[in-house]
Amino acid sequence: MTLTHSGASELSQLMEGTTAGALIPEIVRRGFQDLLEAEVSALTGAQLHERCPDQRSTHRNGYRERLLTTQVGDLSLAIPRLRQGSFFPSWLEPRRRVDKALYAVVMEAYTGGISTRKVDALVEALGGASGISKSEVSRICQGLDEQVKAFLGRPLDHARFPYVYLDATYLHGRLGRNMQVVSRAVVVAIGINALGYREVLGIAVGDSEAEGFWRQFLGSLKERGLDGTRLVISDAHLGLTAAIKRMFQGSSWQRCRVHFLRKVAPLRVV
Repeated sequence: MTLTHSGASELSQLMEGTTAGALIPEIVRRGFQDLLEAEVSALTGAQLHERCPDQRSTHRNGYRERLLTTQVGDLSLAIPRLRQGSFFPSWLEPRRRVDKALYAVVMEAYTGGISTRKVDALVEALGGASGISKSEVSRICQGLDEQVKAFLGRPLDHARFPYVYLDATYLHGRLGRNMQVVSRAVVVAIGINALGYREVLGIAVGDSEAEGFWRQFLGSLKERGLDGTRLVISDAHLGLTAAIKRMFQGSSWQRCRVHFLRKVAPLRVV
């Protein structure tokens, strides 16, 4: 599903304060650094540590640090130096939208994989002056996608999570051959370990919050090693609560106070 930019921001809010929320800036930083390396390689005529004297126009000469302010925070980048001439990527200049395009790529990786549309948007934001080919941008994006997939598919038997929060949001995105805009459910499971640390356990995208979809999602968490859950917190969605009763037998359930207050707030009499 190709997420809209607003949808990507909404998804990131669900993961704020968790391991996934902390991972997002690092993945974005890695993407920027890979783009820097690709552009300087195109300029010098050689990859890092590659020996090709006939093709080189100059050589690298270390790095200098630069702090880049983005919507995921301040990122420290290593700008390559050259022995002859100077290098500074044009897409790091103010008013360029590369950071937003790269952020959208990373967030889309969490909801089923990066689309060609998002790669094209990043290529457009970089501009032809960067010298980075579309295939190189695709390769870099694929690396970010694989990093997110590894995180979402990691084993969960490294710790016990006695408390599990389940939540969902509906995001608009383009889907299918006709790239029609549709609304789909993005479900998130967040576990709290014995030390009180929050960790994103999994994310999945479905057509709705039907019981069958929730059961499949919760089953995948157990297959990856989720164990020892004593309390599950969620809203009172019928499909979700039915799935919790089936998949977390022996565990208690508590209605999320935030969702409950949202329900009763319009009913208050002044």
